[in-house]
Amino acid sequence: MFVTSSFLPPLQEYVQYLEKIYLSGILTNQGSLVMELQEKLHQFLGLSTETFHCLANGTLALQLALSALDINDGEVITTPFSYVATVSSILWQRCTPVFVDIEADNFTIDASKIEAALTPLTKAIMAVHVFGHACNVDEIQRIAAKYNLKVIYDGAHAFASKLNGKSLLAYGDISTLSFHATKLFHTVEGGACIVKDKTISDKLELQKRFGHDGDDHIMLGINAKTSEFHAAMGLANLPHVPDIIAARKKVIEQYDSLLGQKIMRPKQQPGLEYNYAYYPVVFQSEKDLLRIFKALNNADIYPRRYFYPSLNKLPYLTGAACPVSEDIAGRIACLPLSSYLEEDDVERVCKIVLEHYRNRSC
Repeated sequence: MFVTSSFLPPLQEYVQYLEKIYLSGILTNQGSLVMELQEKLHQFLGLSTETFHCLANGTLALQLALSALDINDGEVITTPFSYVATVSSILWQRCTPVFVDIEADNFTIDASKIEAALTPLTKAIMAVHVFGHACNVDEIQRIAAKYNLKVIYDGAHAFASKLNGKSLLAYGDISTLSFHATKLFHTVEGGACIVKDKTISDKLELQKRFGHDGDDHIMLGINAKTSEFHAAMGLANLPHVPDIIAARKKVIEQYDSLLGQKIMRPKQQPGLEYNYAYYPVVFQSEKDLLRIFKALNNADIYPRRYFYPSLNKLPYLTGAACPVSEDIAGRIACLPLSSYLEEDDVERVCKIVLEHYRNRSC
């Protein structure tokens, strides 16, 4: 039992889209299935005037977001508690990540500490909706407006999450998604940018396909396009998302019922419509985590440390201390969660975890 199990639609539903590809002979370069997926995702997520761009992966989405906003040097305020791709995208754009510690209760960037980290070199804020929980979007926007900064949200975990009835992906200048196979909604490999400004959107459109339009070479670009085959998987998966979320919600509710107050969980903000993307738990110490991992692994159960290490501790970076992130990163893990998980599976995981705590208290 692994930390996740990728959803696969009924084979024939996928094959129906493959047949369209074979009939058209168009495999990539903004084919009809990519365009259809962009439109359907735009509608599904309840976006309005924002433009949706399907891309090859979530890391390229972050890089293109920075590039389209002309963030090619200077400093970018970001969180130390995320997957390494968040900081990698900043470094690939020849920018310097400046880490701001996280909130202790929901693990998103602590917006109250951002202003103290600003310098004349600061160009943007790249925040992460960790585990599908919302950043303090109002405070981040206030700071950005005051200091004329761009805001990029890494929404890799935020597909279908809403705050006060509005998609989390509608905040900021650009929000990004990952459609990696481990995600709630996937295209096997893939990602997206949701762009607020049309001029920026048009620029990103060019940059994602080498920077040229026909024979007119307009600007420097890269190949960030996705293929018709990946779009086919997305189109086959999308109608199942409501059922996937409902199934994952049921699993999380069972975990909560069985584990009770034994283990710390991230606090959900008022007004958040959660997407049930992950089941993170924070143990009392790293020693506890490692002991429980060993017991679970011995039973062929494989949780995963999300996120370790705290990114400010990466060996190729020099970052300020972020004590909250460093502490949480040492004690947190995600337990198995997927729409395929059975009640017996959840009971087996919880039995091992609770057994550790019973023995610990003896």
